[in-house]
Amino acid sequence: MEPPLEKEAQVAAWLKKIFGNHPIPQYEVNQRTTELLHHLSERNRARDRDVHLVIEDLRQKAGEYKSEAKHLQDLLRESVNFSPASLSGIGSQYLNALVDSAVALETKDTSLASFIPAVNDLTSDLFRTKSKNEEIKMELVKLEKNLTATFVLEKCLREDLKKAELHLSAERAKVDSHLQNMDFLKVKSEEYRFGIKAVEEQLSARGMDATLSHQSLVALSEKLAEIKRQTLPLKKKLESYLDLMPSPSLAQVKIEEAKRELDSIEAELTKKVDMMKL
Repeated sequence: MEPPLEKEAQVAAWLKKIFGNHPIPQYEVNQRTTELLHHLSERNRARDRDVHLVIEDLRQKAGEYKSEAKHLQDLLRESVNFSPASLSGIGSQYLNALVDSAVALETKDTSLASFIPAVNDLTSDLFRTKSKNEEIKMELVKLEKNLTATFVLEKCLREDLKKAELHLSAERAKVDSHLQNMDFLKVKSEEYRFGIKAVEEQLSARGMDATLSHQSLVALSEKLAEIKRQTLPLKKKLESYLDLMPSPSLAQVKIEEAKRELDSIEAELTKKVDMMKL
């Protein structure tokens, strides 16, 4: 591990190298900033070394290419007495086009053995690109159809929402009207309840018999109907006895008693009904 003072010196030297003649920005010198700047300087030096190696490799390859080109030029000059300077203007254009094609196709030379595979690769790439474009077009058509369907659905939903809002508004108005009617009926029922209570108190103060109330009369009417229902079998039974040869005087007495009882009940009920009407 390097001492802190040595790290600071390395950082200062690195910053001076980076900024050159420009002033170094002020910063707080502490252990953290020194460690960070030292780490950055180490990475910068490593990157510079890698760049230097790449540059040297490219220079070496450039030298090798120049040597190879010179060798090929000498070979052409010696074998067929050919040099690029002896070409016509059209020939130079063809040669430059050939070189540009080789560079574009990234071939190692300008021979047919290099051009044909490169062109085949480009053709394959072209077909793959066309196929990919067709797939993309189909996807676009599908997306357009889905988008159109989505727009139509959105329009329908908007219309349904508008109808629902109108229906809800109408229903809300009905509910408000019903609530108002309910409030009115509640007020009226309270008024009637207090009115009935006041009338009952007045009738009670005047000494009205409770048996003459509507509820009592209804109960009496139901009781009378029940008595009639119960006496119906007795009447039928009595009619069956009438076909016999009973004692006329005894039968007449029983019939008169039943008639008087029935007339008494009906008279009492009629009296109470008439008093209730008054």
